[in-house]
Amino acid sequence: MNLASIIDPHPDDACALMSRGKPTTFGELRQQVASLRGGLCALGLEPGDRFAMVCGNNWYFVASWLAALGAGLVVVPINPTVPTPELQRQLAMVGARALLVSPTATKAVAGLDRSALPSLEFLVETAGLDVEGAVCLDDLVGHEPTPVVDRAADDLAVLIFTSGTAGAPRAAMLTHGNLLANLEQIQASDGRRQLASDVSLGVLPFSHIFGLNVVLNLSLYAGSKLVPVERFDPSSASDAIVQHRVTIVGGAPPMWTAWASLPGLAPDTFSTVRLASSGAAKLPVETAQLFDDRFGVRITEGYGLTETAPVVTTATGGNAPWGSIGAPLHGVEVRLVDTDGFDVLIGDAGELWVRGPNVFAGYWEDPDATAEVLGPDGWLRTGDIGIVDDDGNLYLVDRVKDIIIVSGFNVYPAEVEEVLADHPAVAAVAVVGVPHPYSGEAVKAWVVLEPGRSTDENELAGWCADRLARYKCPDKVTFVEELPVAPSGKLLRRNLR
Repeated sequence: MNLASIIDPHPDDACALMSRGKPTTFGELRQQVASLRGGLCALGLEPGDRFAMVCGNNWYFVASWLAALGAGLVVVPINPTVPTPELQRQLAMVGARALLVSPTATKAVAGLDRSALPSLEFLVETAGLDVEGAVCLDDLVGHEPTPVVDRAADDLAVLIFTSGTAGAPRAAMLTHGNLLANLEQIQASDGRRQLASDVSLGVLPFSHIFGLNVVLNLSLYAGSKLVPVERFDPSSASDAIVQHRVTIVGGAPPMWTAWASLPGLAPDTFSTVRLASSGAAKLPVETAQLFDDRFGVRITEGYGLTETAPVVTTATGGNAPWGSIGAPLHGVEVRLVDTDGFDVLIGDAGELWVRGPNVFAGYWEDPDATAEVLGPDGWLRTGDIGIVDDDGNLYLVDRVKDIIIVSGFNVYPAEVEEVLADHPAVAAVAVVGVPHPYSGEAVKAWVVLEPGRSTDENELAGWCADRLARYKCPDKVTFVEELPVAPSGKLLRRNLR
């Protein structure tokens, strides 16, 4: 097997990509990928070598991803906006032998200390770049095609750096079998199946597992047309939806919020969209309801993480209430477990554990970190707290590692954030625990105000005191212009700490 073979079954004349206004059929894509695969092999790259890609959402990413997989390489997608020190650290961590560079990453690559990266032998540039000692990708496409390298299901396909909200980012190892299993699980779910007639908007970064497997790979697997978007702008992205009659949009909460509040969009802007899904972070119910009221499209939430390739649950196709992440995909086992390792009762909070063929193989060269989350019985301890209702609908409460303990009492930041977010002057909020000499920890909030609105620390303290137990109320409120988030849209609490 080899995941790169997902493009093989589709008709030659079916459109696979519409990148930068240029269509590429599946027949053309297969030929291009086969030649590029031959070019990568001609460089001397061998199965198991790490092939890093610092590239935006475009044809270059898609062709290189498939070619590298087909050559048996282990692909390492890296966000193209990453600063030089982070790029240097990630390349060194995985021992990358080759690096693909797109125009947006040239500044970061120019600052690399190559002497500190002894494994990095080849730089491959997309057309039009001037990187010293680099090979042009377009030249590699002209090579003699080579066959796809056979891989076992447990052979590594990709190393994805986790968002690292609870610590330093690590490289999660996902196999060909992990990625393929999750594609099959998604396609087997009621209402979530993607059709060959669908058109997907590829706006989530392909360097993130959601964008890579749920958007890019799923579209290729289903034989759909994909419209990659290199940079999200709500106005131009909505134009692309109308122009290409997009039917599937997967996004993170900030995207949906931007669209829901963007003035001037026609009520029928999203009329062709049959499936709108949100992930990577909790979607505010108010945003989902506003979007539904304004455009007549219901956004459904799901749940997943890098370590599960990524989808675990989905509310698509069911009757899950607002705020629910739905039910597990077919073939995915889920438990809610208390601190003693026992399953909790319906309505009680517990840590969400996941098991299935989509669960990752561990963290790259970090057995201790792997053992912390992955048990010998195959259960992944996600660190997320959830509850389930009588109808089997799951809801996220918070993360285990984000719990604040005030005088022995547990405080879930999400509960405090929800109360503060209800204040009319608050646009966004994040809550973390900070050391306190008497109570062990205290609750601290960072608040972004709505444009043109004002409030102060005393007013927000009184607002919380009317709605929460005293130990849950923030001792300190700091007003900021924005909150730190990862490219995936996930809040980076560690930056606030």
